[in-house]
Amino acid sequence: MTDDSRTDPADPVEADDPDDADGLVGEGVDRREDAALLTGDATFTDDVDHPDLAYLTFVRSEVAHADVESVDADAAESMDGVLAVYTWADVAASEVPGVLPLSTHGLDCDPPGHPVLARDRVRYQGQPVAAVVAEDRYRARDAADAVEVAYDERGAVVDQREAQRTDAPALYDDAPDNVAATSELGDREATDGALADADHTVELDLTNNRLIPNALEPRAAVARWDAGDGRLTVELTSQSPHGHRGKLSTTLGLPESDIRVVAPSVGGGFGHKGHHHPGEAAAAFAAMALGTPVKWTATRSENYLAGAHGRDHRTTAEIGVDDDGSIRGLRVETDANCGAYGLGGSLGMPGWYGSLLSSQYAIPAIHCETRAVFTNTTPIHSYRGAGRPEANYVAERLVGAAARELGFDPAEFRRRNQITEFPHETPVGATYDSGDYERGLDEALDAADWAALRDRPDRDEDGRYLGVGLACYVESTGGGMESGVVRVHPDGTVTVSAGTHSHGQGHGTTYAQIVGDELGVDYDNIDVREGDSDAVPQGTGTFGSRSTITGGNAVAESARAVREKAREFAADLLDAPADAVTYEDGEFAAPDHTDETRTFADVAEAAYGWGVPDGMDPGLEATTFFEQDDTAYTFGTHVVAVAVDPETGAVEIERYVALDDCGERINPTIVEGQVEGGVAQGIGQARYEAAVYADDGRLETDSMLDYAVPRSFHVPEVETEATVTPSPTNDLGVKGIGEAGTIAAPPAVVNAVCDALEPLGIGHVDMPLTGERVRAAVREAGE
Repeated sequence: MTDDSRTDPADPVEADDPDDADGLVGEGVDRREDAALLTGDATFTDDVDHPDLAYLTFVRSEVAHADVESVDADAAESMDGVLAVYTWADVAASEVPGVLPLSTHGLDCDPPGHPVLARDRVRYQGQPVAAVVAEDRYRARDAADAVEVAYDERGAVVDQREAQRTDAPALYDDAPDNVAATSELGDREATDGALADADHTVELDLTNNRLIPNALEPRAAVARWDAGDGRLTVELTSQSPHGHRGKLSTTLGLPESDIRVVAPSVGGGFGHKGHHHPGEAAAAFAAMALGTPVKWTATRSENYLAGAHGRDHRTTAEIGVDDDGSIRGLRVETDANCGAYGLGGSLGMPGWYGSLLSSQYAIPAIHCETRAVFTNTTPIHSYRGAGRPEANYVAERLVGAAARELGFDPAEFRRRNQITEFPHETPVGATYDSGDYERGLDEALDAADWAALRDRPDRDEDGRYLGVGLACYVESTGGGMESGVVRVHPDGTVTVSAGTHSHGQGHGTTYAQIVGDELGVDYDNIDVREGDSDAVPQGTGTFGSRSTITGGNAVAESARAVREKAREFAADLLDAPADAVTYEDGEFAAPDHTDETRTFADVAEAAYGWGVPDGMDPGLEATTFFEQDDTAYTFGTHVVAVAVDPETGAVEIERYVALDDCGERINPTIVEGQVEGGVAQGIGQARYEAAVYADDGRLETDSMLDYAVPRSFHVPEVETEATVTPSPTNDLGVKGIGEAGTIAAPPAVVNAVCDALEPLGIGHVDMPLTGERVRAAVREAGE
């Protein structure tokens, strides 16, 4: 295969001439990854080809809940070019466990994991029942159509609150009320007391709509089994190659040492490609059984039906405030839809979403109770933000409603309650490392000209209602362990490897900037590699806004270790003590001992040559496993101005200002791109996107014809602003930024629309704010 896990160090640096600056870090160096993507030279999983490659297609359940009575594959198996048709019976007859790993820690029940193929029962529409392997993908699809499955249908339930009724169909005997886990954060008694003592309480019922990930590239995998070596190689769309290796090991019953996972170019992840699905496991099972390479590529419609969805919370929340604008307490009760199966840690994931309910505010008492509930819908897992957007939406809608109840300017109400001293521990267990929230708020308001927007009339000349809204946010970023390797070659060029995976984040650029500054090596001489579990030490992957903190610090520490070893080699070459050696502009010198100098390349050559000094090992290479002990909290304020047409319900976003503080910015241009992309997805949730199920469990929004992904002209120009508050949790002073836009945009947009509709007495409209939904609210208000 073509190795697109590397970035070409020969790509030119078309930046603000970083050679004229103090260093590469902080410069808007152009992304070196883009040329291959823009010219079509990048290799994606579906581009991968091997001799005798076969193709796998699933037979998927057409119903949401049923017992599988029989699977008749005779007609399919007799078709020309069909190599095999697999059902659960074949998996059970093998030595393969065939069940995706599931974390049951903290659950109220002991549910089974998701089987690669349905065992005796299907629990959501689209669940794989059989897998067909054929010589080409078209014959595989024809054969899949020929497989006949007989079902004995059961009742289905799709709403997480309805699922808890005593007469609702139960998905698992061990969970008769369909509740997988109940979690609490904060102090219930203190919160009840705070709300009872408050001058005012404001309550809202909120829906955080279910989303379907829409990466440009659907999920895909190519599996090869080497019977001679007894090793499996899987090339797949992955945000976490080592994580996928571990999950494949569990599902297939193979040691991790016998599995190699390679993630080539990946066309978008958003959390969706960070966890395990039946597709890659089934392709691997078939490759092992047939002894031939097997490719599986999901169609867009398959991704809609059976790729893990995101969000889907139903929340009742209440805030207590005093007449002077002080927040006394926050009480939240959430039912989180988990779908039909747990995937990895998905059933426990809703339990910690409440840890960010304090947002930027010093709230004395908070209590959050969350129930994770099974329904006959596609399983839900992490989607860009993974709990942070849900929590911030609750907090910011409540704060906005409270400001309206008291007659406060929304910005002034927030300022009165903002946290000002750090570190700050919230009532729900988060400890914010650093921040300057008031400055961020003020600069965002100034950039948006908040006062002028607030002074606008209720309606414009076209009769549209005008509104302005804002949302502050705090995002927990980073976490866990990451590996970073810096290897210097004899000619002085450098290869950097990390256990993260870049699929839009620009690691090939930012890691090269970090290492270039640490080593004083030319940016063009640094090559960055990721995405191969055999070539990179154990890593964790890219998700949760963690890569720059964990991966960036890992490669930085390795680069510092290499630099100090290079200094020792230089000392030998210069015949001077190591502490007398200086390194500047790519040259080692010992001015108090000699007029001679040595370049970095000279030292690298010596490190691999004859005559290495006694007591030193040859080579210039270092490996770091960086462990993040304390969470870094990004923060910011987004401001939105809108115009709402009462006749059609159409919402125009007239301005969008995003101020974000992610600590030190390695590459401001990449930071801005991450913010803009996140805002686009956040606007998608606020305005357009929602997965809808019929009562019988059939997905009604099963294509882009019915599920509205925003297009370019739906997304306004995003005016990006920044403050810089370095994080004390790591030497680089960085925080994550990848999910900020999806956290801030939904409440900012909804707050703006609710502000526009305030003259009509409309206090809340649920997402997505489609024209139909807004017009219905206006009609109900009597406009």
